Amino acid sequence: MTAPAPYWAMRSYHFWVYILSSRFRTLYVGVTNDLERRVAEHRMRTPGSFCGRYRIDRLVHVEEFADIRDALRREKQLKGWRRERKVALIETADPEWKDLADPN
Repeated sequence: MTAPAPYWAMRSYHFWVYILSSRFRTLYVGVTNDLERRVAEHRMRTPGSFCGRYRIDRLVHVEEFADIRDALRREKQLKGWRRERKVALIETADPEWKDLADPN
């Protein structure tokens, strides 16, 4: 007989690695467990923050993960990429750089 799984192993978790952009295509890479909340926080343009300073508020790329360790590895990987590689990743799925968080 096997022991029951711990309570945290029974829940389904979701983590997102995302790239936000400004109108002028300044990029920001982040990771979160609540994408809607995090994008809303970025759009508040907190004074002094990177996203506030550069008006970064468009969600242009997102990847979903079930394990936070995988999400953090991917975030670190993307942050290590040169700008050209990030742009190519974005344009593969979204050549027009549409805001993925905008329903219109």
